[in-house]
Amino acid sequence: MSRSLRRGALAATVLTLSIASLSACGAGNDAATLQVKPDNAATSVGDIKIQNATVITQPKPDAKGPAVVSATLFNDGAKDQTLDSVTLDGGNQAELKPAKGSGKITVPAGGSVVIGGKGNASAVLASGREAVKDGDAQPVTFDFSRTGKVSLRAFVVPANSYFKEYGPAEVPQPGQSGSATPSGTASPSESASGKPSESGKPSEAASDAESAHAGH
Repeated sequence: MSRSLRRGALAATVLTLSIASLSACGAGNDAATLQVKPDNAATSVGDIKIQNATVITQPKPDAKGPAVVSATLFNDGAKDQTLDSVTLDGGNQAELKPAKGSGKITVPAGGSVVIGGKGNASAVLASGREAVKDGDAQPVTFDFSRTGKVSLRAFVVPANSYFKEYGPAEVPQPGQSGSATPSGTASPSESASGKPSESGKPSEAASDAESAHAGH
């Protein structure tokens, strides 16, 4: 074999080894990437999968009001399941309401249900900040009619930024609202003094007085 042919064969071998090494590294990186889990609470038991489980508190640290549990529930089974309860560590149980009507929250067979956010089902914790603290990972248990209890640790976050649309309603502080008298409503003193009513007509007492005066 000539010197030029040997050089060509050597170059081809080096190129092949380089490509093989890069491919191995690529496969390793891809495999590692597949092991990375999203930064939210997710788990699955049987036919039930829970994703994006979060406990969302009031947007301000000193705000009064409830907290909520937000999550997406998937049912890969052939039969519907109902969500019977959502309980935090320590026994603090959420009040559950479906998106429409009343009764239990149903996760349809082969479908999903979103808990939290406008127009969706809800899970409200009445005690709010008394039960949870921002920054914690709070154990939460979802109890389903067929699968049973599914537990995971959900992050506790305030209703800011992305979580604003899924957070709880804030209870007004004293003096913020509810102190104003509804407009258009006559007070008792106005009716007694004979001033015009809401319709602008004289009161009955004023009309009777005018009639008596005209008779004299």
